Amino acid sequence: MTRPPVRASVLIISYSPLYRDARVLRQIRLLKERYAVTTVGYGPAPEGVVEHVRIPDEIVYWHKDRRLLLARAYQRTYDTMPVQRWLRARLPVGKHDVVIANDVDTVPLAIGLEPRRGVHADLHEYAPRQNEESLPWRLVVAPYFRWLVRTWVTRADSVTTVSPGLAAEYRREFGIEAGLVMNAPPRAELTPTPVGGSIRLVHAGNGVPERLETMLTAMDAVTSGATLDLYLIDQGTGYVPSLRKRYRGSDQVRIHDPRPTDEIVTTLNAYDVGVYVLPPISFNFRHALPNKFFDFVQARLGVVIGPSPDMAALVRQHDVGVVAPDFSSASFAAAVDALTPARVAEMKAASHVAAATLCADQQVTGWTDAVQALLGRA
Repeated sequence: MTRPPVRASVLIISYSPLYRDARVLRQIRLLKERYAVTTVGYGPAPEGVVEHVRIPDEIVYWHKDRRLLLARAYQRTYDTMPVQRWLRARLPVGKHDVVIANDVDTVPLAIGLEPRRGVHADLHEYAPRQNEESLPWRLVVAPYFRWLVRTWVTRADSVTTVSPGLAAEYRREFGIEAGLVMNAPPRAELTPTPVGGSIRLVHAGNGVPERLETMLTAMDAVTSGATLDLYLIDQGTGYVPSLRKRYRGSDQVRIHDPRPTDEIVTTLNAYDVGVYVLPPISFNFRHALPNKFFDFVQARLGVVIGPSPDMAALVRQHDVGVVAPDFSSASFAAAVDALTPARVAEMKAASHVAAATLCADQQVTGWTDAVQALLGRA
């Protein structure tokens, strides 16, 4: 009797609710078809994994001993974090062939698990500058993250990140050569919808003022008849309810409940132009290349954005939209008012072409190549 081949084992660690972490879900869906995948994270087990270690909700992954942090006893700070103590008591050393560590927080844990073939780090942010708009964070927390990157991430066997700007900064400051896996969803089999007389703008994402107020202020100045629909995730701050009240009865701005991740692209397909103006209040905001940008392309929409360099480069490369000259509401309003149905139809057609490239099917090879390279090592 011939035994079935033993699949290599891959452990994926992320301190996030896996069921709504689009990037980590793409890792899991990609790798579970080839390997025996175990996951570590918050929330229920993802479909198709062989094992899931669920971190209790009451254990907050970023809780640290402030006295140790202020004393710059960084290794003790990390080792005494409640999430580290809980996981180290439950994750066996040397069990897996490869560990994928999502974000810098998980890299020391991953290396300490001593996988047989190595550790791949996937960095979703530029961690040392993640909350640099806060002075206390810059003074107290940023040095800790620089230590994490310098001491531990440099020991990972391979690294990927989400945008060219982040990759360049990891190389400049730490000498880390990070591959690029952009946050693109799977290719959607859709076609552009016809453009009517009034341009239909749309945005979907977290309901936070830093990401919305420029666009909302601009809509007060738009004279072309364009409308804006927002599908917002309520962050519990009271902001989204305030928007519902603010735009109750408005024909120009409409607030909707969020859509499940796997329904976002088909929902967006009914619109004309995806919009996103993200003021560069931090390094990570400046170099953002978010899920929603690629959702717009897969939905076959045109795009209007602010001059965020990594997004702007893709807009210009694929001719899928308009880059406003600055991040002001006046510039955004002018960009919207300049749109014509004919130009929007051209943008949507360009997105239809770009969708074949700006999709997970093309992007995730950065992960499969990394895992295969580790498994191929002696």
